[in-house]
Amino acid sequence: MARKRVKMLQLPPTVTERAFARLAEINEDAQTPRALRIAVEGGGCSGFQYDIKLEETSAEDDIVLEGRGQRVLIDAVSLPFLENAVIDFTDELIGARFVIENPNAASSCGCGVSFSM
Repeated sequence: MARKRVKMLQLPPTVTERAFARLAEINEDAQTPRALRIAVEGGGCSGFQYDIKLEETSAEDDIVLEGRGQRVLIDAVSLPFLENAVIDFTDELIGARFVIENPNAASSCGCGVSFSM
């Protein structure tokens, strides 16, 4: 009996209201508003690491998540690693930063920047 391959739709990450609000604060006085880019790269102490930065332009194949007039960009290669993840902003004693809660990560390092699958 032949089996059919069914391609499952990937669910993009969710961006919290707090993350969009912080991005709006960052862009409040900016001449050119910047988007938050989230990418996954090889490296780090656990095998993969997040690259989080601000960018003025998006690439043609980016997934664009929008809220509060702000944009979060994710490239097509990183998307499978971020499926169902939550992008948030935290302001704690150890510092303020964008964080990613990733259900696909089997383990992560103490700083939360690198992970394994």
